Amino acid sequence: MNKIKTRIAITGPMGRMGQILIKEIQKNKNTCLTLALLKKHHPLINKDIGESLGIGKIGIIATDKLNHKKNKDFDVLIDFTNPSTTLHYLKYCSELKKNIVIGTTGFSEEEIHTIKIHSKEIGIIISSNFSIGINLLFQLVEKSTEIIGKNSDINIMESHHRNKIDAPSGTALSIGKVISKVMNWDLQKHSIYYTPGITGIRKTKKIGFSVVRSGDIVGKHTVMFSSSGEEIKITHTASNRICFAKGAIQSAIWLHKKKMGLFDMTDVLSST
Repeated sequence: MNKIKTRIAITGPMGRMGQILIKEIQKNKNTCLTLALLKKHHPLINKDIGESLGIGKIGIIATDKLNHKKNKDFDVLIDFTNPSTTLHYLKYCSELKKNIVIGTTGFSEEEIHTIKIHSKEIGIIISSNFSIGINLLFQLVEKSTEIIGKNSDINIMESHHRNKIDAPSGTALSIGKVISKVMNWDLQKHSIYYTPGITGIRKTKKIGFSVVRSGDIVGKHTVMFSSSGEEIKITHTASNRICFAKGAIQSAIWLHKKKMGLFDMTDVLSST
């Protein structure tokens, strides 16, 4: 019996992640692209998205319309845009009872609350990072914090391309939340952001955050535990965005049959 393919819609198909997602969806035997959503007045509207990407015609015409009858022909939407755009598409998915995978970061607490409300109606996966390697790093950091966290100065150092808007990155903050949960800390109160004006000795019971925005760095995260006489570093480096795209697609396949609920990449990996 042939496995039913997960029909995927993509927002921002001409963005860095959007282009890679489309190419990876086309390669995956368990998925098919059925909708490519562009922002209003984009010059590639009504063009075959495959031709626009240079991979040849694939039969999917890019659109900016959310109310067209054909636009309902998808199971899961994957969104890597920005908070306001994501919430716009989230409302659309909720109205259609379609699930959504969210890779956008930089949400406010109020926006996260809105996402949680919608998860009572549809299935949502939200993650700051969809790579398998980073999610393994989360587990390694959790275990390390349990063992040496109380006796270490803890720092999170992250580097990304010059166009990344949020700083620290969503992934860096997720790492901080993992550490804070183990240490029973309030992340906001127990964080140090290294900026001009910070003087004096290193305070205890703090997580230090360092940020680099430069060139076309895809993503690098290092967690450092420093104590008297020794230091442990746990590092993940992404050399391209394919790992994020594959993780998001794997998440969409997993989410396909879920009726409602809020999940993350940990849920996906724990059941594979």
